[in-house]
Amino acid sequence: MFKVVQNHTELEQAFDIRRKVFVNEQGVPLENELDNYEEVATHVIGYDTNNTPIAAARFRPFNDGVKVERVAVMKEHRKTGIGKDLMQFIEQTAQNLGYDKLILNAQIQAQRFYDNLGYSPIGEIFMEENIKHIKMTKSL
Repeated sequence: MFKVVQNHTELEQAFDIRRKVFVNEQGVPLENELDNYEEVATHVIGYDTNNTPIAAARFRPFNDGVKVERVAVMKEHRKTGIGKDLMQFIEQTAQNLGYDKLILNAQIQAQRFYDNLGYSPIGEIFMEENIKHIKMTKSL
């Protein structure tokens, strides 16, 4: 089950998932993971059937659409379809808010995942937090 974060507890659960995935697994410094966009972003959290938090992401207004960021799924739930479900929830939520374009910076190892969801790469590969990324977009 996915939902837009509505309280401090849910936001802390989302931050905890991001800390585990990006800081602990990928070595991103905590001060770079939690940034000044937290308060303007719409945060999303996903739970398993036991109501355990297993996935999180955020999106925020960006240029003529929304920028999807910090997409994270707990390691033991990857390759189960949770990431696809999370992205579809984000897309539907953004569309319900009146947006029709999504932008994201995909880690290269996740590019095929986003390709399969209809995102298209734009530009050159670049480094962000010592991880190769590619900008991708999708029109809804």
